[in-house]
Amino acid sequence: MDNTNNQKDIEIPTGDNREDIKGREQIISDVYRKWYEANPSKAAYNESLKDFINVRFLSITETMRHAAKTYLSTLAVLQLDVILRCAHQVGEPTPTKPGVNNQSIFEEMIIMECPLVGIGTAKLTVGVKKKTGMKIQYCITAIGA
Repeated sequence: MDNTNNQKDIEIPTGDNREDIKGREQIISDVYRKWYEANPSKAAYNESLKDFINVRFLSITETMRHAAKTYLSTLAVLQLDVILRCAHQVGEPTPTKPGVNNQSIFEEMIIMECPLVGIGTAKLTVGVKKKTGMKIQYCITAIGA
């Protein structure tokens, strides 16, 4: 597993103001940039799905939009590679939400969880692309300690 993100070197803003959220968005962007550099295929094999989870631009924008809202979710994203590889599917895939434009390319969504020490559980949402069945990371957030 790739461990390109040394948490000790990153100071994550903890506030709820716009400046702190922007700071967390930048941290998330940097995590994905480093992950892309270490993973040129832009995919990680997930044991639970027995398939690759692909990371695309949509993955970054959705995760930045949601995970940057809280300190814990941003902290969870630092474990991007572990989450992609080790998350386990929870329940059955669900249909996409009607009217959510970012989900229109998917036929269904898979909810996955990954326990993370000191954070709680990370929620990984994976979209299954229409026609190809390709699995694309949609969003990562923390769901509690």
